[in-house]
Amino acid sequence: MNELLTIADQNLVLHRHPRHKKETLQAWDSADEYLINHFTENELQNQLGEEGQLLIINDSFGALSCFFQQLKRTTITDSYLSLSSIKLNMQRNNCNEENFLIQDCLQTFPENVKVVLIKVPKTNAYLEYLLQQLREVISADTIVVATGKVNMIHNSTLDIFEKYIGSTKTSLAKKKSRLIFSLVESQTLPENEIATTWEIEKQGWKIHNHANVFSRNHLDIGGRYLMDNLPEGDFEKVVDLGCGNGVVGMTAMQTYPNAQVTFIDESFMAVDSARINVIKNFEEERSENARFVVNNGLLGFKGESYDLVLCNPPFHQQQAITDHIAWSMFNEARFALVENGELVIVGNRHLDYKDKLERIFGNCELVAENKKFVILRAIKSY
Repeated sequence: MNELLTIADQNLVLHRHPRHKKETLQAWDSADEYLINHFTENELQNQLGEEGQLLIINDSFGALSCFFQQLKRTTITDSYLSLSSIKLNMQRNNCNEENFLIQDCLQTFPENVKVVLIKVPKTNAYLEYLLQQLREVISADTIVVATGKVNMIHNSTLDIFEKYIGSTKTSLAKKKSRLIFSLVESQTLPENEIATTWEIEKQGWKIHNHANVFSRNHLDIGGRYLMDNLPEGDFEKVVDLGCGNGVVGMTAMQTYPNAQVTFIDESFMAVDSARINVIKNFEEERSENARFVVNNGLLGFKGESYDLVLCNPPFHQQQAITDHIAWSMFNEARFALVENGELVIVGNRHLDYKDKLERIFGNCELVAENKKFVILRAIKSY
């Protein structure tokens, strides 16, 4: 696996984070390279002037943030993993951080942006949100260039750029990647609310979902299955690990009325959605006993502190299919659980989580199953 990006007279050592022993994927792709080469060959730095700055949106692991280290720039992301990866890779390459700011996508976008570089996100809803916010801080002389793998750029993608920015065209494909160019034009902008709200009838909850939250338009069927199969017990400290919009943790708040429930996700939008949903659907006294944390799983949490961890583990990081996130979650859960504490997960039947849990915990029980999902429980013992 190559860790050295050599491009436009720079050599950058870049790692994906969190790192694991058998990593096969590099920390940049051909879309990053295409964007960097276009920027340098067309001398877009001249567009910045003395006061203007570069805005980088959706940098995955820091290739863009590190390469443009000599320029005043802000990087915006919804991913805690991307944020921490960017910071670590900047330190690894001794990048100057005095002219650099990194922030989550829910914060106000910076002013005086003269060049915008965008990695096209996975979902159109999130792209639409980003361009809606971007439109508030750019002007007719701002250059907007996006990039992505060819299979991620569709007519609907270009339509969103047209809708919020202006006339849009694409480049030829290189190494299965493409560039998108949008001219900032004066136009009547839609005032639609991109966040969604829907109801869970059984609980009578109204669920708010920011643009980049998993299963933002409906209740995830895996999450529903876990909600219907929570363990019996008198749990006092519970974690909804990878909480998404928080419906599993909210079910835990309802099922264990005296428990403190901690909602954790690496998405800033997910954790904020969970926070909003708890406040909207629970009395103030109960919602005050909930905690909301943006983090890489339970990494850095105190050991032997929780008696129940609930998890619907993802099997993607960015666009890559991987099981190392689930591995990390299970290992971190075991560390964080008290003796006889329980980890309860839902997973697709074809994913071999039972074997993983048995190897980590020394035990695993099948709690429930249907045609698509299994509910598994592992208990921490010494």
